[in-house]
Amino acid sequence: MPVVAIKDMAGKKVGELTLSDAIFGIEPNVAVMHMAVVNYLANQRQGTQSTLTRSEVSGGGRKPWRQKGTGHARQGSTRSPQWTHGGIALGPKPRDYYYTINKKERQLALKSALSDKVLNESLIVLDSLTLEGYKTKTVVDCLKALEVGKKTLMILASNDAFAVKSAANIPGVKTAQVNTINTYDIVNADTLVIVKDAVAKLEEVYA
Repeated sequence: MPVVAIKDMAGKKVGELTLSDAIFGIEPNVAVMHMAVVNYLANQRQGTQSTLTRSEVSGGGRKPWRQKGTGHARQGSTRSPQWTHGGIALGPKPRDYYYTINKKERQLALKSALSDKVLNESLIVLDSLTLEGYKTKTVVDCLKALEVGKKTLMILASNDAFAVKSAANIPGVKTAQVNTINTYDIVNADTLVIVKDAVAKLEEVYA
């Protein structure tokens, strides 16, 4: 079973925590992780892109010149796709990119991502994150003491408004709760910082 150090907000080791093998100690399934990341990114797409076809572009109502005898190629409209300012042939239209993958695949991808962070020593367990108000500087100092990477995901046990808003305007830092984490955010982060109480909730939900 993987064992990680528990650190306080000053970056000092205050204990050790044995993590669940079922969540933090499995062999990462790269294929399923990739599937989950592609699914997440596809579901974020708005799908509102739209181009005008030749029937939707204004103008071009009459034939620009007669069919024969001019030396030009025959043309029926100045709004055909080959004309400047003409319609777009086979261009994108609004569509829904949303699709789902099954629950077991989602959970396996999440566990694989968490286990991968443990294997790469990119997971830090924080004893607690206590803030007495909106203190961005406190969170910055804490992350600096923990020596995190440029992109950091902080997983909280509950919706702590002080912690969420204090970290909101720090470049590269994102917060999430146990019930809102996803594989993409974990994979995308250089360092994963989990509050100790959140580890217990993760193991309770996913073990």
